[in-house]
Amino acid sequence: MAADPSTPPAQYIRNHIRTVPDWPAPGVMFRDITPLLSNPRVFRVLIDQFVHRYFDARPDAIAGLDARGFIIGSVLAYELGVGFVPIRKKGKLPFTTVEETYELEYGSATVEMHTDAVRPGERVVLIDDLIATGGTMMAGKNLLERLGAQVIEGAAIVDLPELQGSRKLRDAGLPLFTLVDFAGH
Repeated sequence: MAADPSTPPAQYIRNHIRTVPDWPAPGVMFRDITPLLSNPRVFRVLIDQFVHRYFDARPDAIAGLDARGFIIGSVLAYELGVGFVPIRKKGKLPFTTVEETYELEYGSATVEMHTDAVRPGERVVLIDDLIATGGTMMAGKNLLERLGAQVIEGAAIVDLPELQGSRKLRDAGLPLFTLVDFAGH
């Protein structure tokens, strides 16, 4: 599908997000961004939205959450000419790490990052593909701040507002930028 110049970028991006019903569990409407990534024109429009957002803000680094935040975050960091910081699932990083555990709907998970990934005072944008309950992004924010970085904004392609994650993150003082939202989860 070619880009229609009259279609706003957010709508163009939304049109390329696939909804997969009942995955990974019955009743869940999974918002799949892989069609955005596989189409070079749509991927460019997507990345450009974030580049234009942060070009003048000039963060010192982009931190991406495992795993789809790596895809968007690393390209964004490259385009802005800044470093990229991976925040990984526990046990994936080879050097000294700091970790943060957070609650999931059923259980908990832990993410970690290298202790030398950011320096005190660095201004960082934290990015992921989607905000659902906000747990992963909150854990990333806490890790970055524990190492002295200033998280200037959390960013995602998709917000699922019914799950209250974006509200929780904003209530915790994290400004957010998302491109599209979907009712339902």
